[in-house]
Amino acid sequence: MAEHPVTASPVHGETVAGTEVHGAGHAPEPEFLGLGPAWFVSAAMVAVFLILIWKKVPGAIGAALDKKIAGIRDQLAEAEQLRTEAEALKAEYLAKAAAADAEAAVMIERARNEAQAIVEQARTDTAGLIERRTRIAEDKIAAAERAAVDEVRAKAADAAVAAAARIIAEDLGGAADRKMVDQTISGLGRAH
Repeated sequence: MAEHPVTASPVHGETVAGTEVHGAGHAPEPEFLGLGPAWFVSAAMVAVFLILIWKKVPGAIGAALDKKIAGIRDQLAEAEQLRTEAEALKAEYLAKAAAADAEAAVMIERARNEAQAIVEQARTDTAGLIERRTRIAEDKIAAAERAAVDEVRAKAADAAVAAAARIIAEDLGGAADRKMVDQTISGLGRAH
């Protein structure tokens, strides 16, 4: 590497060979008609602002911002309206749910009452059926008893008739039969 000799640089504002040095290693700022670059930058900025104002750019920006603000206000109003509608729908559905709950409670109570009435009717019907069946059974038993008594009486009468016929046949012979027949016939003639 080649070595460079280190030389002291002149301080800002010092002149080196008739030129003013404005900083270490900087070239002097160019000037035009005695005006520096800062003046030209400032003048350009003022010109740009004047053109913007002349072309009504701030008004256009303001109008665009107003339009944007109006759009946002419309969106907020629409959101508020949607929120109000949603609250109304929520209230309506809550009312419907409460009405449905009340109706369900009424239906459950009605079903409970109907079930209780059915149970009571079944108890009454069962008691009536038991009573009828008991009466029918008692009637059948009484009829069977009467039939048995009648049968016993009939058998007893048949036995008595058979016994009387045998006794009569044994006590009365053929002669006694004639005598009895004759008495009966003679009793008939007198009765006239």
